[in-house]
This record gives sequence, structure tokens and C-alpha cells, in this order.
Amino acid sequence: MLGPREDDVAGVSRRGGGADKPPAVIPSVSRRHQVGDPSTRSLLMTILGEFVLPTGQHVWTATLVQALTALGIEEGSARQALARTAAQGWLSSERVGRRTRWLLTDAGRRLLVEGAHRIYTFGSDEPSWDGHWFVVLVSIPESMRVLRHKLRAQLSWAGFGSPSPGVWISPRTAVAAEAKDILDNLDLSSKALSFVAEYGALGSERDMVNSAWDLAEIDCCYQEFITEFSGLKPTTPDDVFVAQIRLVHEWRRFPFLDPQLPPVLLPSHWSGTPAARLFQDQHQHWHERAQRRWREFADEAE
Repeated sequence: MLGPREDDVAGVSRRGGGADKPPAVIPSVSRRHQVGDPSTRSLLMTILGEFVLPTGQHVWTATLVQALTALGIEEGSARQALARTAAQGWLSSERVGRRTRWLLTDAGRRLLVEGAHRIYTFGSDEPSWDGHWFVVLVSIPESMRVLRHKLRAQLSWAGFGSPSPGVWISPRTAVAAEAKDILDNLDLSSKALSFVAEYGALGSERDMVNSAWDLAEIDCCYQEFITEFSGLKPTTPDDVFVAQIRLVHEWRRFPFLDPQLPPVLLPSHWSGTPAARLFQDQHQHWHERAQRRWREFADEAE
């Protein structure tokens, strides 16, 4: 939903030593959050994508606050997150007497639809590969740090890795159009070169992959996900509701972290495959009960 989560990506990168690491950010869902903590807004977006987007209906402030409170977030922080999400253009508000209800804007709906597609289909297919790489060469001066950050974030979200400064690679040649859009939007196309190639005789393709993406760290994240959710057996309606949100919220980060390389490029015993299967199984298992609890929150706010 969304692009990369604002939280729980601290120091974790799909790139190896060839590119700057993303800024470290914040705490886990289990902590109490301070007012304005970006993690609260990220959780709110998870809730909007999981429960509000499918219905397309208005939702009362009380419903959203109750849902966030169930996650251990203070009411003040929940209300602040709503206000800031609206200020970002993802929600619009409507006064009904003394109360407020919210509706996804067109921009917010598009954002969540795209994010939902990435999240719920991520890891479901093992991509085939013909051995060709799509390569982008683009150099940005150190003085243009904001532009460098935007390029790094957007190419990473598109699945690129950087084995060395100014070099971006992807095993999916079909990503060329997306890369061009990114470079066009950042006004960098005139400064970039791109081509499709097979790996040559010099060096090691495996070493290149390990330089472009920190696969060991990504695999570790998958293992932590499996450990956390494989043994989780919520029983009460609130516990199931919270478990479903936590499941989706944690899974949200993997489309940003994992470039979904072809199996031949992955380490043996890659944890991403069982993690994806676990996500799909648990999400389906908890879906109806979590949706029922959400409808109860909505009814209570009427």
C-alpha cells in the first residue's frame, strides 16, 4: 500500500555496499507511539488499505481511532495521524453535526490500489529468467543529495540494485519503461545511459548480486517474519483483528526490501518462499473474523 513503509526498514536495504543505505527509522508495532510518530500514520494506511479501500465507504473518526487504539496507540496520536494523512491528500473529511467522517481521495484510492496489488501478489510467483540484465548508468553529484535520495528510493522500489555508485541493475528487462518514467520525472534521462546485457567473463555474477542487494539481511527479515507469525494463534475478536493488521503491516515492507530475483540468483534455502506462503495462509485464515470485528467497530460508531 503505499510505497515503502515509513517504519521497520531501519538499516535494511535491497542494495549492498554500492549505494547509500536508507535513513534508519523507528519502532515496532508493539510499542506505544508518541503523537506524530510516523509509524502511526503508516499503521493507519495499513488499516485504510485492508478495511476501508474494499468498501469504498465513509468511515467515522471513532472507528479509525478505536482500530488504532486496539494496536496500543494513544488516542491523541491516532487523531494526529488522521489529520496528517488528510493533509497529505490521501483522505478528505466531512462534518456531520459534531462528528467527522472520512473518505479516501482519488489519489489515496490509487495509492492503496497499487499498494494492495503489490502486497497481496508479492511472492506468489517465481519469475523465470533468460540471463539478461537491464542496466542503468546515472551519476548524480554528492551536492545534490535530495535528488540522489529520490532516485535511490524510486529505483529501489522498482526492484533495482546498485553494485557500485552510479550503476543500477535489474534482472527484469521489462522494467525499462518504469525506469524511464522515473528518470523522466526526475529530469535525469538526458544524464543516463541504459542497455540490456548478459554477464561477461570477468568477475563473478554472484558477487555482483551480493553487492547490489543484501540478500543475507533480507533472508534474516523473512526468518523473523516466519518466527513471529507461524506460531501466532489469536482467539478473541480483538486479537484476531490486531494479528491481521500486524501481519499485513509487517509484510508491507518486503516489496521494498526484496527485489524478487530469479531463483537461480538466490541463496539456497531462501526464506522468502515459505514466508510468502505463510502470509497468504494466515491472511486468508484471519480474514473473515478481522473484517467482522471491523464492521463491529463501524457499527458502534454509528
